[in-house]
Amino acid sequence: MRFHDVTFIDAEAAATRDISADVALQMDEDAFRGFYERTSRMLAAYLARMTGDRQAAEDLLQDSYYRFLRSGATLDSEAHRRHYLFRIATNLARDRFRQTRLQPRTDAIDIDRVPAPGDGEDARANRRMDVTRAMAQMPPRERSMLWLAYAQGASHEEISEVVGVGRASVKTLLFRARRRLASLLTAKEDA
Repeated sequence: MRFHDVTFIDAEAAATRDISADVALQMDEDAFRGFYERTSRMLAAYLARMTGDRQAAEDLLQDSYYRFLRSGATLDSEAHRRHYLFRIATNLARDRFRQTRLQPRTDAIDIDRVPAPGDGEDARANRRMDVTRAMAQMPPRERSMLWLAYAQGASHEEISEVVGVGRASVKTLLFRARRRLASLLTAKEDA
């Protein structure tokens, strides 16, 4: 069953089975549906970029919303809810990265079978593929910071809340992440 098919009542029932009954959800069904509609596409794109795997991203998306509901956190504003949700998703993606690092992947993409630039492919699609490959080689924190900063347009403060680093560190860490991405892209061009 996909998360899109789960009703708020189903999620609430699942949450109360897994945790003590005294945890109350802080959002009613309509509020949650609206929040989901406003954030799900953005979060799905973020998780797909973080994991490099759409199926894994879908699973993490479901788990993120489930844990968000289950937490029962009282949040002041829409921005705080969104940051909290992204924090949950980031932690889940990191956990998944750690697990897959320990277990060999059998469904890995064969990079040699991906068309090389100049094979008649559109140059823009090739650049996108190059960036995707380079991002896949980066640590999850750097990937998430780059995605939040440049794809989502998040501020340094928002990035620090989602990724879990100090605000003062974001600028330096983003610089290092951009430099690593540039070196990966340059190494690809030289090859």
